[in-house]
Amino acid sequence: MEDTLFNKVFRDNEGKIVLAQMPNLPLIVWIVASLLKLIFTTGKISIGLEVLAFGSLFTWAWEELFQGVNYFRRALGILVLVSLIASKI
Repeated sequence: MEDTLFNKVFRDNEGKIVLAQMPNLPLIVWIVASLLKLIFTTGKISIGLEVLAFGSLFTWAWEELFQGVNYFRRALGILVLVSLIASKI
């Protein structure tokens, strides 16, 4: 396989094109916490769910940034990480 820009951006170590993957634990926790926030809209539970959702998505983005299988996934990680930080400023 040639070492082209396309291959570096979209292929993993095995040569497969990877744009999406099965959700890992931090992403599953973020989805569940975000859905529960729709039910519990006020109070301490809502605040706890907000913190849990933020922390798990931050963890997912951090892992993608440093352990992503290709440059696309790493760029996605930094995009989400910057968006999370910007949303709290």
